[in-house]
Amino acid sequence: MTITRKGLSGFAAAAALSLTLAGCAGGAEEAPVVEEETGASEETTTEEAAAVDCNIGMVQINQTAAFFTEMNKGAEEAAAEVGCELTISNANNDSAKQASDIENFVTQGVTGLIVVAIDVNGVLPGVQAAMDAGIKVVAIDAALEEGNYDTFVGVDNENAGAQMAQWAIDNGWAEGSYGVVGAKNSFIQNLREDSFRAAVDAAGATFTQSVSGDNVQEQAADAATNLVTAQPGLDFIYTTGEPATVGAVSALGENSDTKVIGWDLTAEVIAGLDSGTVVGVVQQDPYTEGIEGVKEIKALLEGAEPKGFIDVPITIVTTDNVDPYREIFPGG
Repeated sequence: MTITRKGLSGFAAAAALSLTLAGCAGGAEEAPVVEEETGASEETTTEEAAAVDCNIGMVQINQTAAFFTEMNKGAEEAAAEVGCELTISNANNDSAKQASDIENFVTQGVTGLIVVAIDVNGVLPGVQAAMDAGIKVVAIDAALEEGNYDTFVGVDNENAGAQMAQWAIDNGWAEGSYGVVGAKNSFIQNLREDSFRAAVDAAGATFTQSVSGDNVQEQAADAATNLVTAQPGLDFIYTTGEPATVGAVSALGENSDTKVIGWDLTAEVIAGLDSGTVVGVVQQDPYTEGIEGVKEIKALLEGAEPKGFIDVPITIVTTDNVDPYREIFPGG
């Protein structure tokens, strides 16, 4: 039998009362105290029944980019804190594999699903099946079509691309020529590219060419090398995600006349800032995104109303404010 603090207090009071009554009755047999024990047991049972089953499946894009490993770290720490079981699958940049991972989580009967989508359309059938099964769904980083998630956690990628464009304009980069290293297979990176290009082009920048590294660092480095070869003398390259940014830094080397304006810090990108090749980077907060995603699932399972959108603000990192990030990305 488990006796709670409240039950233990009641148990003591009842015992004292029984002794008093026994004394008044001149040694009559002490009546067993059963009522308070039963109450304590009932209270414990009620508490156990109230505990929610928080079993979360998280479908991740890959397990190599620092952006995603930081997100996983935040999610794992939050799950331990709030008492959720968390399983993270690795799609390894394969949208078909990611769709299959979602189906597997639904079949396994998870109560919560966190989706970091490669292809926001490709995951929809699995996500719809999850919601039909009563599974709570949180999208991180890439917002899904409205009605296919409870809450989105991340940045407004279109708006953030425009913010980075305004920073580039304010710092004189719209006066030159540029190319783009993006990821054509990524919906959100296309948003970042389109909004940036629209703003800097309107301000007078000369666009040359956009190439795709498909969110894979080696491919992005090759794509950046091809871009620089085909378009010599660029003032800057705009990169839309971590693999593209790292690839461009690798292709350009130190102290390049062509600069990098892009997304997502790593040790290599910080080294690029130090050498002068990188001039500005949009930094998201994937660690916080992971934390917020898990906590939102737990809150939903406990009956809370969906927040709909949890905004995790961006920071534009330059040499002026990079130092706090060196501990997160050692070696930079």
